[in-house]
Amino acid sequence: MRILILLAGLTVAHLGVTLFLLTELGSDPFNVLVQGLYRTLSGAFGGSFLTHGRVHIAVCFLIILVLLFLDRSYIKIGTVLCMIFGGPIIDFFTMLLGKTVTAEAPMPVRILTLAAGCVILAYGMTIVIKSDAGTGPNDLVAIVISDKLHQKFSIVRVITDVCFVAVGWILGGKFGIGTIICAVLVGPVAGIFLPVNERIIGKILNKTIN
Repeated sequence: MRILILLAGLTVAHLGVTLFLLTELGSDPFNVLVQGLYRTLSGAFGGSFLTHGRVHIAVCFLIILVLLFLDRSYIKIGTVLCMIFGGPIIDFFTMLLGKTVTAEAPMPVRILTLAAGCVILAYGMTIVIKSDAGTGPNDLVAIVISDKLHQKFSIVRVITDVCFVAVGWILGGKFGIGTIICAVLVGPVAGIFLPVNERIIGKILNKTIN
């Protein structure tokens, strides 16, 4: 049941990610990195095999490989599921919504879509967190560095996000108002949804056990 809850949250969260990717106003720090890698690799190798989702899987896989050598205790079943399904979910919603949500839409529509995407991401993210089935590879980067260096997570998270954005932007990822809105909006909205989803998921798990 925890795995099913995680997958539901992952689907919701990546719908949000897809929405602000399609607005072309900038995305969350990790997807700025993925977008930059995708555009660089597409330009270098061409072809239609590469998608944002497939590059997302590859980067997450590399993070898990590193963690296997550093400390495999951080890796749970949910971590692997986030790696496997996160990218394809983005590709699916991109195929579904790509002709409806576009960078050619009026700016007010794009900003509203972006804000909606951030709220949806925050909601889905709290479902994943409260499933307690594992953390996504991209989120584990800051967690592991914080633990190993004995530094405050909040500070390490900001530094890792800045690194994601910087490298992604250099490689051609879109850094813009969306990245800023995401940074400002997702955390506080997630804080609102966390206790709500904790109660809902707690009830679901109690009914399952009973």
